[in-house]
Amino acid sequence: MLFRLPPRNLVATLIASFVVAYTVTLQQASADAGFQRWVQQFRGVAIQNGVSGATYDRAFRGITAPDPEVLEKARYQPEFRAEPWEYFDNRVQEDAIQRGRQLARQWKPWLDRIESQFGVSRYVLLAIWSVESNYGEVLKNERIMRSVPRSLATLAYADKRRAKFARQQLIAALKILQTGDIDVGHLTGSWAGAMGHTQFIPTSYQAYAVDMDGNGRRDIWTSIPDALATAANLLRRNGWRAGETWGYETAALPGGRKFPGGNMSLSRWQSIGVVRANGKPFPRPSDSAELKVPDGREGPSFLVTKNFQVIKRYNNSDKYALAVGLLADQIAGYGGLVRDWNRPFERLSYTETEELQKRLGALGYYDGPIDGKIGSGSRAAIRAFQARSGMQQDGHPGKEVLRRLRGN
Repeated sequence: MLFRLPPRNLVATLIASFVVAYTVTLQQASADAGFQRWVQQFRGVAIQNGVSGATYDRAFRGITAPDPEVLEKARYQPEFRAEPWEYFDNRVQEDAIQRGRQLARQWKPWLDRIESQFGVSRYVLLAIWSVESNYGEVLKNERIMRSVPRSLATLAYADKRRAKFARQQLIAALKILQTGDIDVGHLTGSWAGAMGHTQFIPTSYQAYAVDMDGNGRRDIWTSIPDALATAANLLRRNGWRAGETWGYETAALPGGRKFPGGNMSLSRWQSIGVVRANGKPFPRPSDSAELKVPDGREGPSFLVTKNFQVIKRYNNSDKYALAVGLLADQIAGYGGLVRDWNRPFERLSYTETEELQKRLGALGYYDGPIDGKIGSGSRAAIRAFQARSGMQQDGHPGKEVLRRLRGN
């Protein structure tokens, strides 16, 4: 049999692939060398800021290259602006409510002590725990949690927009390690360095961390009492008013008029026709409140009080504070919204949403977690299925999509 040379175009392709691979390898080696130089140079900066050389070396032992996933998340974050129903459906749902109630019973003795010491509602703390880390489930996901020193060093070295923030947070993280509150193997967090059950960045940890369980360490990674007390301390020190609510859902706004921006007393709001959705009077009519209409005047509207603004010190977002407040109310046993979001489809329950994800996965459209939460992966899978099924490709997780899936 004669030996045949491969086609010329195949040879060219193989050569090109080799050149690209070799170039990428050289670039990575160069980047790694540059990163290692940066780590060595920053050692002096850390020492000047009170970090011992031994602590620094312990933190960076075995870390020789930046974390590429951190850079990917930092540089290519999707600019998806969630509709209100998308944001709240993923956070204020049956599983989060039921688990919050179960954990309220499980941790009642500690919640009693935390609530007594800090004056912050246990239900707000449980809601924050849910929204921040899914009651700690995120901490078990190795695809999400990563070395805090490596993540922050990566950002400080390679992300110009976040370099100053990352350097500051890295120094703080190294000081946390130096205190002995956590060992280097458990000093993990999100790609941006948010840590523990209640997701504190290192400088916020330094400012608010509490050793609630009294074991000599402020451990928000493995101690639930420490994590919840740390969140309570942040809220209290930013002005939380004990025994007061975050706000009230209002009835449909009177048509044909504009409403003033800013704060007015609840009694003043009531006098111009903005009343509670459940028909009850405001228990503290002299309290100051601001009107929020996150889904427009046709959707739910809220009068929010001082504690709403305090929740925003945790995350400066109206949606975030509303999600925490609404979830807290439902964990506490209050009813859900009187007026629902302007959702352009019939909403699925939590278990139905899990079923939707499972069926999409079985058909090869989806390979993400079965968690009852609709993210970008679920939406892409829904759109692909809708395209094959001749449906409008809107990516909405509605009952019609589930009915079609059940028919496959």
